[in-house]
Amino acid sequence: MTARPTPRTLRGAAAGALSAAALLGAALPATAAPAAAVHDAGQPLVIGHRGAAGTAPENTVAAFKDARAAGVDYLEIDVQLSADGVPFLFHDDTPARTTNVEDVFPGRENDPVTSFTWAELQQLDAGSYFAGRYAGERIPHLDDAARIATVSTGVYIEIKSPKNSPGIEQVVADALAGDKAWAKLLEAGKVTVIGFDETSNRTFAGIAPEVPLQQLVGTVPDAATLQRWTGVVDSVGTNYRTLDADDVARVDAAGLDLGVYTVNSPEAVQHVLDLGVDMVTGDFPIQTDRYLDGRDPFPADRGVEIAGSVNDVPGDDVQHGTGEHVVLTNTGTTTVDVSGWLLRDAANNVLTVGEGYALAPGAQLRVHTGPGENTEDAYYNGRTGAVLNNGGDSVALWTGEGKLQDVFAD
Repeated sequence: MTARPTPRTLRGAAAGALSAAALLGAALPATAAPAAAVHDAGQPLVIGHRGAAGTAPENTVAAFKDARAAGVDYLEIDVQLSADGVPFLFHDDTPARTTNVEDVFPGRENDPVTSFTWAELQQLDAGSYFAGRYAGERIPHLDDAARIATVSTGVYIEIKSPKNSPGIEQVVADALAGDKAWAKLLEAGKVTVIGFDETSNRTFAGIAPEVPLQQLVGTVPDAATLQRWTGVVDSVGTNYRTLDADDVARVDAAGLDLGVYTVNSPEAVQHVLDLGVDMVTGDFPIQTDRYLDGRDPFPADRGVEIAGSVNDVPGDDVQHGTGEHVVLTNTGTTTVDVSGWLLRDAANNVLTVGEGYALAPGAQLRVHTGPGENTEDAYYNGRTGAVLNNGGDSVALWTGEGKLQDVFAD
């Protein structure tokens, strides 16, 4: 494996060790050690996106446990406020994509998720969309994350869509100050608050200035903007697909740490390692941690890999015969039956492989989203809408028995 770059000192992590004392009015021990927040030498911090959204239903206790089991540095969550002011963990603005809301509350699928009371949210199944074995997973409370986290695996709290949750900054600050589990994490330097909304971040900084804070952006801004953020936030988090060495240098010159999202494949992890980032957020923290430790990220793989993903084709993405597709190839030495295998993208769109497909060594199979005539090297799902993100996507390959084989990112 390529040698890993030496990470820079994490200013936010060190500040986090002071946060609990500042919020709770306690005296910080003279021997307080920020080392609890520092990853192994030569590696960036690893953060599990929405827990471990690639291997379990996002923002659920099951996903948080996956991240903790991997031994990663942090699990990341998205917090919003229910209609009656309860902080709950959910990413989307509506409950349609990841719950059974259409069955429980017909006609409210596209209502703001913040328009539901806490009691109503607790009636929703937030796990079945991912796999049947997760049936019954509930939307968690903010404090559930603190119960799962440890002084080894902390929490990144994203304040999600703050315009939909007025006052959420105070609610989060109050939770951090008033809950013993959060206090323990703060004392260990294992809590960071993050968000895209600069106004919201400044509001939170004014309420709880000692809690480490990260400004999320789609691309790294100019030096003047970074300088404006200095003194308010400790780090910047950006999309890794747009990041280059000049961006890294600009953030470093501003005295800020740099994180990237959402880094899912081993190749993408290596790319950001080579750039020298401080923090890596991804949907597959178990696999990322294995890769960083020099182990096989996919120990159950049978030799079939994702060779490529053709997301943006000329013409209609789901045109007959030549639309968007994923290419599988057998890199092994034995024939592998891939019938019933699944391809799942970052938004949990799923493509399947039909029955009767066995890949000989070296053989390839195109798995199409749209319609077409099935052949020995092409299978068509017959869907009418595109699912692969033309701006870049990650796709995971699973056996029908739920064994992860590969993750590809473009």
